[in-house]
Parts: sequence; C-alpha cells; structure tokens
Amino acid sequence: AASTPELMDFPVKSRRDWEGLKPRLQWNESRVKWEQALDANRKARAGGEFIEFSGRVGYQAITTFTPCEVIWVAMAEEPDWVHDMIRTVTDLTLVALEQMLARGFEFDGVMCSDDLGYRNGPFFSTRMFRELVMPHHKRYCDAAHARGLKTHLHSCGNVLPLVPSLIEAGYDALNPLEVKAGMDLIQMKKEFGDRLCLVGGIDARAMADPNPARIEREISLKVPVAKKGGGYIFHSDHSIPDNVSFAQYKRVVELARKYGGYD
Repeated sequence: AASTPELMDFPVKSRRDWEGLKPRLQWNESRVKWEQALDANRKARAGGEFIEFSGRVGYQAITTFTPCEVIWVAMAEEPDWVHDMIRTVTDLTLVALEQMLARGFEFDGVMCSDDLGYRNGPFFSTRMFRELVMPHHKRYCDAAHARGLKTHLHSCGNVLPLVPSLIEAGYDALNPLEVKAGMDLIQMKKEFGDRLCLVGGIDARAMADPNPARIEREISLKVPVAKKGGGYIFHSDHSIPDNVSFAQYKRVVELARKYGGYD
C-alpha cells in the first residue's frame, strides 16, 4: 500500500471499556506457532542476520485500542489509568520475550515502535513522557540489557526534546530521524552521537526526486559526518514511497556504499 493504515474505531473509549478489555491482554502460548517461528529464527541466525525481538511498549502500544484524544485527556486527568494501560501491555511484552528466550530463540537486540511525535514536536510534554511513558520503556530496556541484548527504538516525528530521556531510559539506537519533521542527522550526531546509535535521517523524498543530484547531495553531506567514529546505520527517514523507481533505489544503494564505507 502507498499509504499509512488508519484505524477506524477503537474498543476502549473509557476507563470502563478498559476494565472489560484488560483481562484479554494475558499471555496465551497457544496463539503462537512455535515450531514455525523457531525455525525462522534459526535460519536467520545461520544466515548471519542481526535478529531483534519486536515488542509493544509505551504510548503507541495503547493507541491501537484507545483513541489518541482520549489518551491525551487521560494523561492530564486520569494518569493512573494511562499507567495501567501501558503497564499491562508492557507486562505482556516482557512475558513474550521471556517465553521465547526460554524456548531457544536467539536475539541480538530488542526493538520497540513508539511514535512519540508529529511534525512540530512530541505529542505531549517531556514531563508527561517522563512520568507516564518513560518508566515502562526503562523496564523494557532494563530487561533487555540484563540479557545482554541491545535496545532499538523506532519513533517517527520530531522527538528531539525527548532524546535525552530516551537515552536515560536505556535505548542504544534510534530511528528513523524523520527529516520532514525537523530531525537533523548532523545535529543529532553532534549532540548525541557519543551515546546513541543513529539510524536513518536520509530524506526519502530526495530518493524520488527526478534530479539525481538531490539524493547525492543528501547522502554526501550527511553520511560522512554521521559515520565518523561509528555509531551510524544508513537508512531512510521513513518508508520508501512507491514513486521511487528501482533505478532510483539502486542509485541510493550505490551512493550509500560510496559515501558510507570506511577506508
């Protein structure tokens, strides 16, 4: 699809709705095709791939069943309810991680997708993030680090004000550094490159530009700075749009190798 999926309705619009849904968010191993999943994990390991456990933690995890506007009001008026929703989902994620490790799955790191911002900044204040959301991210990161796993957060939008808190929570890497939302890869490298692996920051819109000079300029200016001293993984700043041709994408790969290699 060329567009982002959109939820049409939500089962939780009140605290009463939540109390009805909450009992269903319990671990149920019968829902997992263990043999098939473990076989895929072993094949990926044999192929030398970097394997991440992908869990649902934080704000976005509860937006799948509760409208954003309900959550935002609740963060101000019923913060204990928001805590309970995020805690419940985080508990389920941590049980899933533990169960998979106990069954022989091998991971190099853990991944979390939690879109915390839009084009002008975070959805809520840093104070609200630290009080209501960050503790659960820290639980996730602490559990991963205790097992020797790296931590990786995907968070679209302009999340710059939250980056110090994300580092404090325990994240080792952050993507996608969305350019059109104001995330600046070079600025991020200067401010946080010694504490955070940066993933992305290459404007996907430049990849689609019919003028090939635009994407070369984008990569040639950013990548040499970002790669200095390590700690950078080349990636687009968002999903690759469907108007990027195969030839254009092939050129992106060529440029990434040209400017991203180490002598």
